[in-house]
Amino acid sequence: MVLPVFDENTCADDMDKMATNAMRASNFLKAISHEGRLMILCHLATGEKSVTDLERLLSARQAAVSQQLSRLRLEGLITPRRDGKQIYYSLTDDRPKQIMEVVYDLFCSAE
Repeated sequence: MVLPVFDENTCADDMDKMATNAMRASNFLKAISHEGRLMILCHLATGEKSVTDLERLLSARQAAVSQQLSRLRLEGLITPRRDGKQIYYSLTDDRPKQIMEVVYDLFCSAE
């Protein structure tokens, strides 16, 4: 993939689109910039998980997991589904999985 070139000849509409996209990307990156949220996304990249599953997989307290899930949900990265008393989470779309694959390639696969 080749990145586009923006210079002094770039029209104002394209610069506005770039600024909007930069803000969206920044919000996305902020949402995943916590090791707990990264771990949650890693687990959800393999499929839907309950809050109980995530607590067990992360060896974390329910309050801590819920706090991170809340942030990911607020950013639109995960979607809840209720089944009785259990709440299950899954990725809203493929963006987090794509990022997790890049992060894995950069930081985990060579270990």
